[in-house]
Amino acid sequence: MTTEPTVLIYDDIAWDHMRGGEASVKAAPKGLVEKARKLGARRKKLAQGEAGFFMNHSVMPAGFRVPPHSHTHDEMIVVLKGSCIFDDGLAELGSQDSIVIGAKYRYGFTCGPDGAEFLTFRTSEAGVSM
Repeated sequence: MTTEPTVLIYDDIAWDHMRGGEASVKAAPKGLVEKARKLGARRKKLAQGEAGFFMNHSVMPAGFRVPPHSHTHDEMIVVLKGSCIFDDGLAELGSQDSIVIGAKYRYGFTCGPDGAEFLTFRTSEAGVSM
């Protein structure tokens, strides 16, 4: 079965959970989502199931803390700019570094002094468990 390509124009996609609406953040604690928005953290949900791919582009400010959590699906994070330090000495990633995290693996991280900009790839819209 052949499917037509889906073209995703970056500038045509709005920041902050668009295309999936507020339902896309229901799994995350409301307080964390509100804090992220106030501090300037933002996300574009790029691919949302086209050919089985899900991809987010996230930008987070310096020192922003993502608390320990896990997802229902495997994911790969690729840092574009800045850095992040994962809990328990798991990894310290800088620009161009990446990490693959299996489903249900619990992790958290803190963005570095220049913040962090990264892509997250998944094979499904992943639920969150805090």
